[in-house]
Amino acid sequence: MTTHEDTAAYAPEHTPRLDWTALAPDVFKAMLRLDAAAREGLDARLLELVKIRASQINHCARCLDMHTKDALAAGESVERIIQLSAWEESAHFYTERELAALELTEAVTVLTEGFVPDAVYERAAKHFEEAELARLIAAIAVINAWNRFGVTCRGEVGHYQPGQYK
Repeated sequence: MTTHEDTAAYAPEHTPRLDWTALAPDVFKAMLRLDAAAREGLDARLLELVKIRASQINHCARCLDMHTKDALAAGESVERIIQLSAWEESAHFYTERELAALELTEAVTVLTEGFVPDAVYERAAKHFEEAELARLIAAIAVINAWNRFGVTCRGEVGHYQPGQYK
């Protein structure tokens, strides 16, 4: 099998623009605390699916690297991770609860298309208790914030180890 290290044909990595975590450590620490608070009580595998899907939409390679590794470490299957970019066409890989969370993730992430539709919110509300739904919405908001840091500052990709920031 060919790996990144033994193949010279790969394009060079992007040069990171800004180490925001070192330059604004108080913001980074606050983000870590917010992330921990948002995920409290949520299923780790479901949360990683949500984070991967938002990161796909936002084209955040750093977060995709991180959350696919964390999902695998949490016991998620490679097949379900691969299918996330086409979850609507491959809905049979996911539970109704996961589908509701993924649909909500897309609606909250892509706000340029309007408000979160009532039908999407109501579907999620059927599968999550109110406190859990509040945490899920918070987790979606937090991953979107992480994505904005990642794509703007061009954090390094490929060096993350599962659980590194938890």
